[in-house]
Amino acid sequence: MDDQFVDIKPVGQPVPLKGPGEGKPGGPLASLATNLGRILVALFVPIVTFIGLYAGFVFLRDSEAPKLVTALIAIVWGVGGVALLYFASNWLVERIGNPWTSRIQPYVFVGPAVAILIWYLALPTLRTLYASFFGPLGQEFVGLSNYMAVFTDRNMFTAFRNNVMWIIFGATGCVVLGLLIAVLADRSKYERFAKSLIFMPMAISMVGAAVIFKLIYAVNPNIGLLNAIYTSLTGNQPVAWTASAEIQPWNNLFLIAVMIWLQTGYCMVLFSAAIKGIPTDILEAARVDGATELQVFFRIMIPSIMGTIVAVSTTVLIFTLKIFDVVWVMTGGQFSTQVIATQYYREYFTANNYGYGSAIAIVLLILVIPVMIYNLRQFSEKEAF
Repeated sequence: MDDQFVDIKPVGQPVPLKGPGEGKPGGPLASLATNLGRILVALFVPIVTFIGLYAGFVFLRDSEAPKLVTALIAIVWGVGGVALLYFASNWLVERIGNPWTSRIQPYVFVGPAVAILIWYLALPTLRTLYASFFGPLGQEFVGLSNYMAVFTDRNMFTAFRNNVMWIIFGATGCVVLGLLIAVLADRSKYERFAKSLIFMPMAISMVGAAVIFKLIYAVNPNIGLLNAIYTSLTGNQPVAWTASAEIQPWNNLFLIAVMIWLQTGYCMVLFSAAIKGIPTDILEAARVDGATELQVFFRIMIPSIMGTIVAVSTTVLIFTLKIFDVVWVMTGGQFSTQVIATQYYREYFTANNYGYGSAIAIVLLILVIPVMIYNLRQFSEKEAF
């Protein structure tokens, strides 16, 4: 027994563990090199696949084949190529092994979307911001002169005023009417038919709706429905509802009516879904306690769906700030109906005043960003819908 030794370690001292590379040929450096090689391979294959997709689209773009054939091949090439891109990337990342698989895999699926956002949104925004500090042709640096012009130009004052009108009457009208119709339609036995009828305009594009209402507002009573009704009831001469100097700035209301007609159905559907989520026991208990329908509406329904109301209101508000199609198709931004977006288009693409037009675009972006941030916070806090 004297020749035998027993290695007894003190109690409480941790036993050292071997690192991932210890005890193996090469040690940690070899393991690191192996992981880096796997990562490079995982990145190389998606890049090669993307280059192949791009080369295929360039070939199709320059091809002299019939357009229908080119379009079908492009769809198949695009959908199949993107699927192949994700499949190859995911397959290679799974071969790397943990913990790198769990670290890299989310970027495989999110990375292309982030790259598209950077290329088509972030970089153009930075380029527009850069161009806003230069003159009309983008050659002479003018500093903040373009921004000073935005807030001193009379046409821009009119555009700001009209955007405020669109917010007050347009966004508010969509939200209020959508909420009222959602509440009233839920009580009707013709609920599905009524909601389908009100939601139907959402299937029409903004340009299509503008063309329809342009015919409705036409001065000729034989064409314009509104003037046909007006002249037959009053016996007065037809009125140019959107192009008349006599009713400015209220001619904007006839343009705002187009957006209300389109967006009320959108608001109604979301509000109706939120109202159906209110427990019926609460509503019945309030009615049993003697609450009137108005009290039930204002004290129970409204607080219960306040998150949805805020989310829908901010979404419609962002849409209203960016309104362009209706105004441009119906009046071209003339007769004091211009808004910020039409002024940007007119200055940048018509007058070729790139610096001033870029400044208008940045101002519009700055106006939209706070509303977007507030809207995203509502979603992140799960208070909406």
